[in-house]
Amino acid sequence: MAITSPEKNWVKTKLGNVAEDIRILVEPTETEKYPYIGLQHIEQQSLRLNEIGASTDTISTKKVFQKGDILFGSLRPYFRKVVRPGFDGVCSTDITVIRAKEDTDTIFLYYFIANQEFIDHATNISTGTRMPRANWKVLCESEWFFPPLSTQRKIAAILSAYDDLIESNLRRIKILEEMAQALYREWFVHFRFPSHEKVRFVDSPLGKIPEGWEAMTVGDLLVKFKRRKRIKMQDYLAEGPIPVVDQGKEDIGGYTSDIIALHKEPLPVIVFGDHTRVLKYIDFPFASGADGTQLLVSNSSRMPMPLFYYSLKSIDQKDYAYARHFKWLKEEQIVVPEKKTSELFSEKAGLLRGLISKLHKTNAVLMRTRDLLLPKLISGELDVLELDITIPKDI
Repeated sequence: MAITSPEKNWVKTKLGNVAEDIRILVEPTETEKYPYIGLQHIEQQSLRLNEIGASTDTISTKKVFQKGDILFGSLRPYFRKVVRPGFDGVCSTDITVIRAKEDTDTIFLYYFIANQEFIDHATNISTGTRMPRANWKVLCESEWFFPPLSTQRKIAAILSAYDDLIESNLRRIKILEEMAQALYREWFVHFRFPSHEKVRFVDSPLGKIPEGWEAMTVGDLLVKFKRRKRIKMQDYLAEGPIPVVDQGKEDIGGYTSDIIALHKEPLPVIVFGDHTRVLKYIDFPFASGADGTQLLVSNSSRMPMPLFYYSLKSIDQKDYAYARHFKWLKEEQIVVPEKKTSELFSEKAGLLRGLISKLHKTNAVLMRTRDLLLPKLISGELDVLELDITIPKDI
């Protein structure tokens, strides 16, 4: 197995000559707490962590990794779960810890592992029907063309620039989300909304609330509408005209070309993960994932969608493991203000949500562009030899 059409100065070599599998096993105790990464913490396709666990989350043997090591999800490798953490920690034994050998750039190797051609090869050599697993001993015998170290670093710098922009936008999204949630808490938890000094408070099932407001269950606020066809995870495309939104943490889980599944109205909708308890505010046409994806729309003019979204996010939901959480969510009560206050909040929160939406769309474009460039750069189809690229010190 080898990447085709390499440049003249690229060298054909076994993967095991440029990368090694690090197998340092530990049995963490309850008193030893380390950052932990399981397969559930790595997003499919996006090359990002969705969260970081703790070594005490599960009692099992774990692998040790160092900052900068490449973590490759060897169980069901077609999910393309590949990350390069910026910290030391431990990970699941379903993850292969890969470290670059001398004269191999770590970041280039990371993108090489994330390249779809490598993922496809890892999938093809996997063993097991229900839970296919890629074997490193087999993978390291496969042959590929690798460029000189200077070229590796140029390629790494180009692709890293996209991921740096994505991370910067994600930090901005986090700040905007925190601003909107802080505004919600100020108005609807602490009741310091405009002109609150003039309002009389009355009893309710949720405690004292402003007169004219009421406590209602989530279920009583939901619009009932006919659902479109749902897309199963195994039918997701890496790219396509219709984004698929499911219960995963990323806004977009994959793509489809099935027009029958397209949800165009009502919009926006709130997507709730029946198993994951993830909430997403979706304001673009999409197809719904099949497993555990609930679509929520408010039926009240006193509960506009931005307010409904942050009201739902304020609910402290219990974790019933891999159970259906939607039935419990519908029984939760939230405060419904009078119309003037709800509209004013939704106007302010809506501006923040508009900025968040633009940043999400920008990141989607950046990810698609990165993933279009990645195979062309890794294969040598795009020649970087003559490009004057400044290599960052950490590359």
